[in-house]
Amino acid sequence: MATMADVARSAGVSVATVSHVLNDTRPVLPRTRQAVLDAIDELGYTPNTLARSLVTSRTRSIGLAVSAISNPYFTEILQGVEARAREHGYGLLIADPRDDPEHERHVVRLLHERRVDGVVVAPSADPGGLLALLARHRVPTVFLDRLVSPQPATRHAHPADAPAPEAHAGGPFRFDQVCAENAEPMARLVTHLAGLGHRRIGLVAGLPGFSTTTERISGYRHGLAAAGLPHDERLVVHGDSAAEGAQRATRALLSLAAPPTALVTANNAMTIGALRTLGDHGLSVPGDLGLVCFDDFAWADLFSPRLTAIAQPSREIGAEAVRLLLERLEAPDRPSRTVRLPCTFVHRTSCGCPDTPSEKGTVS
Repeated sequence: MATMADVARSAGVSVATVSHVLNDTRPVLPRTRQAVLDAIDELGYTPNTLARSLVTSRTRSIGLAVSAISNPYFTEILQGVEARAREHGYGLLIADPRDDPEHERHVVRLLHERRVDGVVVAPSADPGGLLALLARHRVPTVFLDRLVSPQPATRHAHPADAPAPEAHAGGPFRFDQVCAENAEPMARLVTHLAGLGHRRIGLVAGLPGFSTTTERISGYRHGLAAAGLPHDERLVVHGDSAAEGAQRATRALLSLAAPPTALVTANNAMTIGALRTLGDHGLSVPGDLGLVCFDDFAWADLFSPRLTAIAQPSREIGAEAVRLLLERLEAPDRPSRTVRLPCTFVHRTSCGCPDTPSEKGTVS
């Protein structure tokens, strides 16, 4: 088995230089770095990650705790996290918290016990216990998609990184957050339907307790107000962020004495559930009922009708989470930040508009 000394002899450099290339602990001339990498490939050298972590106190690994990875939205977030982590030489350990607070604490504790350098978490609707765990062990953390408490809109990445809330356990525990804009894109969907003449617009909202649910309901109300429409609480029904819940919610909306003439669904899974229920009732979209959705997905353009949607920058959210985490690792005491990324309005035909090629516009 090749050793670091073998690599150094083959590349014509010192063992210390090989170590600097492997650990990125000091700048190395590009030509020298390439010679070391070529020697590693030629000799089949495998670094001793455990030994290196004992010296550096780093395992160059990140824990990712995200539920519903089968959901295309979270799958793309995972791809963004993995690509950015790999770019910086980090591996990924993945766990499914199941959106259950107790299991969430369990899997994040396991990730911490495996000595990941930090964690990226899509928190549950009740993350208090998780926050206490992370604060107690001082785990470098980034929350993504859902904020641990609603934050004011602070626009766009890097220059406008904004303060996030802090938990206190023996001093401030600082963490960062990244998510998409929620309120304004949702308002855009509502005003678009209102512009088509709809006056009773129903909302199939997500699971109570998620910041995404709260913010999208707020955006729905703002959209109604902007269109001069009254807010009717009966037209907002929770589909609990799942297809089955959306089926129940859509049935409840259709059973109203004055049912909605258009629906907004607040995530992609609930869009599927709503469409199933509409089909079960023999209703066509958009002939009998207009429909628009928060969350675009790969086959939304293949549905008949093609789905008008808000597309979230899912891969960018994942990549941004890693950026924030790596900066947190380098500067643990830096101020906490919340980053919001803009969404895209994708105009198709399920809203009732003519069949034209998809039109896209940024919403922030």
